[in-house]
Amino acid sequence: MAILVKHTGSLAADGVKILTYGQAGAGKTSLIPTLPSPIALSAEGGLLSIKDANIPYIQISTMADLQEAYMWLKDSKEAKEYQSVALDSISEVAEVVLADELRKNKDGRAAYGELNSTMAELIRCFRDLPQKNVLMTAKLEKSQDEMGRILYAPSMPGKSLTQQLPYFFDFVFPLRVEKDAEGHTQRAIMTDGDGLWLAKSRSRSLSVWESPDLGAIIRKIGGENE
Repeated sequence: MAILVKHTGSLAADGVKILTYGQAGAGKTSLIPTLPSPIALSAEGGLLSIKDANIPYIQISTMADLQEAYMWLKDSKEAKEYQSVALDSISEVAEVVLADELRKNKDGRAAYGELNSTMAELIRCFRDLPQKNVLMTAKLEKSQDEMGRILYAPSMPGKSLTQQLPYFFDFVFPLRVEKDAEGHTQRAIMTDGDGLWLAKSRSRSLSVWESPDLGAIIRKIGGENE
């Protein structure tokens, strides 16, 4: 059997895959126009905030919509013009999947089991779209540890799926909204966890705090498609 030897320097050429999360109103959707040549898949109906950017999008209301969009992105000539794909939000997509499973299955535990397997396959399929940067946004979940500290992480329906989600991505970025010393609201992307906020980056080229510009972040990583 012939062995194909590859080099790590070519990895980023296949696109950067990012999960970002934050509280409602943090501006996760506003990150989409900062991507290189994006198209959005909207399951939230919350694109009004980026109306002026005139971003092309596909409305996702059912699993059939999602499957059709995936095949179009993967196989169509028209989709080749887009360098980036944004799923806004993966939490809402999971709610669509769960509602579909609950309609088909009266056993709630079985429905959540199907949700986990369906979403795992779906996330891998979109994440692995060739030659595309992929952004998935998620809701924020707060929990409390045994020391009483508030922990922040991306949220999905079902505890198991919530725990699995970050492992699908090389980059997990909370979008933080904080006030500075003068009381002015500041938005920033956090790239490294602090024990309270879940974050990770497989790149050494990023600072702990980055401006909310995914195009600039992708260029720093070295993964902007040519």
